[in-house]
Amino acid sequence: MLKAVIFDMDGLMLDTERLLQRFWCEAAAFYGYTMPPETALGMRSLSSRYSKKYLKRCMGKDFDYQTVRAKRIQLMNAYIKQNGVIKKKGLDELLDFLKTTPLKAAVCTATDFERTKMYLENAGVFDKFDEFMCGNMVERGKPAPDIYEFACRGLGLEPDECIALEDSPNGVISAAVAGLDTIMIPDLTQPSEDIKPLLYDCCESLDKVIDILKKVMNEGSN
Repeated sequence: MLKAVIFDMDGLMLDTERLLQRFWCEAAAFYGYTMPPETALGMRSLSSRYSKKYLKRCMGKDFDYQTVRAKRIQLMNAYIKQNGVIKKKGLDELLDFLKTTPLKAAVCTATDFERTKMYLENAGVFDKFDEFMCGNMVERGKPAPDIYEFACRGLGLEPDECIALEDSPNGVISAAVAGLDTIMIPDLTQPSEDIKPLLYDCCESLDKVIDILKKVMNEGSN
C-alpha cells in the first residue's frame, strides 16, 4: 500500500537545473575554464562526490572543482536572493492534493539541507513536507541508491510503500535501484531508452501525477 511520495527538488519541483547549468559555466569561466553547457547538464542530481569525479574526467585532472563549485554556489544564491525561484508546473496542485490524503511527503535531493531549506522557503513550500533527505546526509549520493534507502528508513517505510518523483536519469537510477516505483517528470531531457524500463510512469507535469496516485491508492484499498 502506498504511504509516501518522495520528491526530488532541482528540476522536479523548482526550475533550478537551468540555473545550475548557467552558473556552473559562468563560475568555470570566472577561473579561466571553458565548460560546455552539455558538461554542466550531465551533473543533474549528482552528489558532489560523483560530480567532482565527473568534472575531473570532462574538464581535466587539474580542474579546481572546489573553487569553481564555491563560486557557482555564490553566484546562484545571489541570483535566487534577488530573483527568487520558479516553481515547476503543477507543484502546488500536487502538494495541496497530498494534504488531503494520509500520504507523507518527503524531499530527497543531492543539494545540502541549508540550501534546500533556502530554496523551498523561497518557493513557499518548505512546510508542506514531512521529511528532508539531503546529499550531505549520506556518504554516496545519487545515482547510488543510498539516499533513497536512507529516506525510506527515515520515514519508517519499505521501498514498495513509496513512490519517487524524479526529473533526471541519475535520480531515476537512484530511486529505481533502491526499489521504489519511480515516476519521471522530464525537465531538460526526455527519458532515454535505457531509462524507460526503470520507470513506473512518465508525466509532462507534476499535476498529472495526481491521477496516478489516486489510481494506486484505490488499488491498494481494494
